[in-house]
Amino acid sequence: MTRSALLALPLMALSLAACQPQQKAAPEPPTAEPAAAQPEKPVVAKDLPAGTYTLDPDHTTVLFKVDHIGLSNFTAQFRKMDGTLLLDPAAPEKASLSVEIETASLDTKTNPELGFDKEMTGKKWLDAKTYPKITFVSSNVVMTGDNTALVTGDLTLHGVTHRQTLNVTFNGGYGPGAVDPNGSRIGFSATGSLKRSDFGISNGIPAEGSRLGVGDELKIIIETEFTQPLPKPAAG
Repeated sequence: MTRSALLALPLMALSLAACQPQQKAAPEPPTAEPAAAQPEKPVVAKDLPAGTYTLDPDHTTVLFKVDHIGLSNFTAQFRKMDGTLLLDPAAPEKASLSVEIETASLDTKTNPELGFDKEMTGKKWLDAKTYPKITFVSSNVVMTGDNTALVTGDLTLHGVTHRQTLNVTFNGGYGPGAVDPNGSRIGFSATGSLKRSDFGISNGIPAEGSRLGVGDELKIIIETEFTQPLPKPAAG
């Protein structure tokens, strides 16, 4: 129906009402209460196997955001990483995670001619030559819901190690053949934050009471998938 036709309907109704005797309006039927929204459950195949899963770098994004002179949250990411996850779906609180990120793989999405990536991975900032790896090794998993957990572990950055906790959501998983014919696949989202000064990276932090500089707090955003290949056939 066109917009002009929609506008004409009220006028037609008023004209008909003026030509006819008024009638008592029928009571409106009671409005049904909307059904309560049900929390989404992760999609998990019943045959999702336990064992060691390997990080899929082509389906993994590790981002961080940091305040830039009070005007924006500057966002960058790391491009190269690997990791393993030991998981039993029947006992997720016993899972263990180990991840390595190549420091020099930082990508700030800036014009290469500016040399910003090289500056950020240089001595004043991440110092990738001296500290080529950023690592995280989990030590504790606390389930906070059917598909959420707090994952705590040791984060080593810029040669300094501190305890770090991530808020993790399990997005689902599939057993062999359902999505990946070569094995099983599972996926997670995670968030966290840290102060870079705790890891000895203090260059550019604004003076107290000012935002003119690069903030101390980094917000971390992770989207990742892990895979487990099909078991090798027994030797005949």
